[in-house]
Amino acid sequence: MKKNKIKLIVLTILLITLSTGCTKIVKDGKKNVVYDETGQTLTENILCKPTDEKLLDFYEQHQDKISINIDELPSCSSFKLNSEYSGLWEQFFVKPLAWVILQVGKIVGNMGLAVMLVGLFIRIILIPMSKKNTLQSENMKQAKPEIDKLEKKYNKLIEKAPAEKQNELTMAKSQETMMIYKKYGVNPVSGCLVAVIQLPLFFAFLEAVNRVPAIFEDTMGGLRLGMTPFKGLTSGNYIYILLLILIIASTYFSMKSSMNQASGEAAKQMAFMSKFMIIIISMASLNLPTAIALYWIVTNGFQVIQTLVIKKIIIKNDKNHIKNAKISNKR
Repeated sequence: MKKNKIKLIVLTILLITLSTGCTKIVKDGKKNVVYDETGQTLTENILCKPTDEKLLDFYEQHQDKISINIDELPSCSSFKLNSEYSGLWEQFFVKPLAWVILQVGKIVGNMGLAVMLVGLFIRIILIPMSKKNTLQSENMKQAKPEIDKLEKKYNKLIEKAPAEKQNELTMAKSQETMMIYKKYGVNPVSGCLVAVIQLPLFFAFLEAVNRVPAIFEDTMGGLRLGMTPFKGLTSGNYIYILLLILIIASTYFSMKSSMNQASGEAAKQMAFMSKFMIIIISMASLNLPTAIALYWIVTNGFQVIQTLVIKKIIIKNDKNHIKNAKISNKR
């Protein structure tokens, strides 16, 4: 029942994200128009007016291909949330997030730093759920020896059993596995919740960066926030190699730290999914704006540190519990 609820939540969020997503790409016929300066595929329906002259000229040159009038847009410094309804996704995710990043950017004086700080703030809000996920992982470690023993037992039985009894043995194995999970308080699908919540937030960040010129016009540490790593590398700026390395490393360690322990086929599937996701994210990051890369690196790094701290607290509490139990037994 719980598994079905998780699936329903995932599907609902995906449908909202995909069906009400509001990004419109500038197109020349069927071809996406790419801004040569940064390698970005620019968004048609930006929320505020560019200040960079080259970018402003670019939009004005393509005015016949876009549905908004650039001259009528507010400046990014005066961008405000309004009551005009513009769709569920934009109204409750993109615009508020864009506004928050802009306000933080005004305070700290840099949009790259603002993106990272807002990303960290969201991670802090998600700490209770992340903590629960880590606890699940630790519970799974305790259950693993029994799960491994069960796997070995039933694999031999299924291998020797006739075809008509194999389904029956598989069902029995599943039932006993669930009993072990229940014994140790493990919910195999609970680890999906944090990822499910992060998914729309990541897309909202991507839209906010693409739709707010003040963000992707800014620079940080020699990096242009709107430039893609691929464009940076082909332009001879090899600092983007470091950016790609950090993306891959942060993704790997984040997945490794948050991954629940598993056995048998489940372990193989998780390992495959982990490798697959790292490859996909690494390839996608080549053409994502630097601002998104900074968000990704910082939030993943925070998650790794957070998981390590929570695990240390759990281990410390377990040791204290064992110590207190021994003292009680001596008395």
